[in-house]
This record gives sequence, C-alpha cells and structure tokens, in this order.
Amino acid sequence: MGQQERKVEVHDKTARYYPANVLSLTELSYWIAFSRVMGIGPVRFQMLLDFFQEDVAHAWQASSKDLQAAGLDQGTIKNFIKQRANINPPYELERLHRLTIRVITWKDATYPPLLRKIDYAPPVLYTCGKFTEDDLHYTIGIVGTRKMSSYGHQVTEHFTKELVKGKITIVSGLASGVDTVAHRTALNQGGRTIAVLACGLDTIYPRTNYQLARDILDSERGILLSAFPLGIRPEPGNFPARNHIISGLSLGILVTEAPLKSGSIITANSALAQGREVYAVPNNIFSTNSEGTNKLIRDGAHPVLHVNDILENLNIHTVPLDEGTPARNPTTEEEKILLALLTREPQYIDELIRLSKLDAPIVTSTLTIMELDGMVKQVGSMQYIRTT
Repeated sequence: MGQQERKVEVHDKTARYYPANVLSLTELSYWIAFSRVMGIGPVRFQMLLDFFQEDVAHAWQASSKDLQAAGLDQGTIKNFIKQRANINPPYELERLHRLTIRVITWKDATYPPLLRKIDYAPPVLYTCGKFTEDDLHYTIGIVGTRKMSSYGHQVTEHFTKELVKGKITIVSGLASGVDTVAHRTALNQGGRTIAVLACGLDTIYPRTNYQLARDILDSERGILLSAFPLGIRPEPGNFPARNHIISGLSLGILVTEAPLKSGSIITANSALAQGREVYAVPNNIFSTNSEGTNKLIRDGAHPVLHVNDILENLNIHTVPLDEGTPARNPTTEEEKILLALLTREPQYIDELIRLSKLDAPIVTSTLTIMELDGMVKQVGSMQYIRTT
C-alpha cells in the first residue's frame, strides 16, 4: 500500500502540540508536505502561495494546468506530481509529533526574525527545543575547521565563554572540531546554543556528536534545528544550505580557525551576502589551518582580539549581574514604567522622557536610583540599558 493511500487523521493530541500555531493543522500538514518536495524551494513555493492565494491545500492538489499558470515549468510540474503521489500530509505531521519535533513556518511569530530577512529563507523549519527571546535577537555564529589545532580549541573556547557571559546565544553546525567546542562550551558555561543540521532531525551527524545533541536538548538550554525534513541524509550538497541558515540566524559570524578550503569560509561568505558582520581571529601566517581566517581579515573581515571587538561593533551592551548582588524588583510606578521601556539596546534619556511622559527631573533621579540598585546601567553619555 502506498503512503498516499493511508488514511491518517490528525489526533487531538497533535493539535495540543501546536496550540499557538497560526496555521490550522491541515494547512500545516501541507506546508510540511511541500518541504519534502525536491525542486520546490522558497522561490517556487512563494509563487504557489501568491497564485493560490495562500491556499496551500489547493496548491498541493492542483492540476498540471493550474501549476503551469502559477509559473512552474514543465520539468518542475512533472517532478512535483510524481513526488506528491508518495507523500501523505497528515501522516507527515503525525510522524513529527511522535518524535517531538516542532514545525515553524514563515507564518509563525516564532520564526527567527534575523533569518526571515535573508534571501531564500526556508519556508519550514524543524526544531527540537524552544526559542527564547535572546535566541531570536542576540546570536553569534561560531564556525571553523573540523581539524583544529590546540590554538583553535583555545580561542574558540575563550570567545564562546566571553560571549555567553554577555547572554549571547551561540549558533553553530554540530560538526566536529570548532563547532563541537562552541556548543559544548556554551552548555558548560550555562549559556544557550543552536545547532543547525544538514540533514533531517531523525539523523545526528556526525554520529560522534550524538551525546552532544542529547545534552543540548536535555539541558533545555538549546535547540536542534534543520530546514530538511525527516529522512534526509547529510549529503555533501546540504552543507552550503546549512551554512546559509547558520549565518542567517546570526547577527555576525566569528571564524576562529579555518584553512582556505573550508565550510566555515562558505558560511562567512554567506554572511557577507546577507549583510551580516564577519569576524576572524588572526593566527600564524605560516599555519595552513589559519590561511582562511587570515585571508578573511585581509579581505575586510573584522580582526578580533577580544569579545568587546564583536559586541561594540554590533552595538550590543551586555552587563551580566553579580550573582551575589541581584537587582531588586521595581517598587515605584516610575521605576516600572522606565524598566518596561528599557531593553539591552542603549536608549538616550531624552527618548525615555518622551516615551514615559514623565518629567525630566523625575526620570533623571529615578534612573540614578535604579542604577545604584543594579536595575539599569549607563553605557554611554546619558544612554541606559536594563541589566536583566
């Protein structure tokens, strides 16, 4: 019996698994089904959404004539019709639920905003684990060679530790070498990390990182993420797409050690194409393991010697609190108003006065008290951030 003949219903328990999803479960199952079709990527999928007025079920069931009218060429149409005969949308959704894999689409508010801005952002993401607000906004990708030296290990560990202190989520590709050190160090330091895979989430590659992937999930401080559906193996052609997502999720990419021919250089080039910052750690000019990073610096990447080289370039001001002196909660109405307006991005006091609609002397005196009590910090000339 072919998969297309199987009668699979979406159970109530599956519905409870997606309580906040914008799409109905039926719609979601067709988005998943389209992600399984080779040859229909973000551009062609958007063409179908536009033509069928976002009725994905109609697009899935469309005739050759309608698909052609939507703009698909004959080769793609023939390929799609052949593949859809072996894909059962409700079954795909149920299978993901059984494996506790969540699906995020372009339609969802939890779709990472940085990734949404890039060209060819995948319509569907598969995830294990949940995003936090910092995961969506304060992320640095750390990549490098699989065959790292002791120096590469040292600098990767050092920069990861320092970024985690600043509450930055570390993004990498779960590969051996630099990726492994970045993920593991983030976890060991109590930070968060996102591992982007070049295969379906039912496969962990390399196998030697199975325990690392398990620890990312068990710690509840990280996410496994892929744009590839279940059953897709880690084929060589998948890795550039994986690298495209690593850079797309990140404010910037840090390359700690890489030879000239390296996937991390592809990631850096992808970041540049996406308008993201690229940082590289300089090393011995005679080391083949650092030819890639040194060339990135020569070609315009930011050389970094300290974590502040990254944070200041991105205008990120982080103030980790001393665990022994936690900030108190706001007690006055003025404190509550100002704290609600403040973020980790610096704001001038004039803007806080305007937004709060409080008198200038009250704002000034309240901010002074809040800074003394560890709730806010002045990071520039009359610029403030919250410290929690």
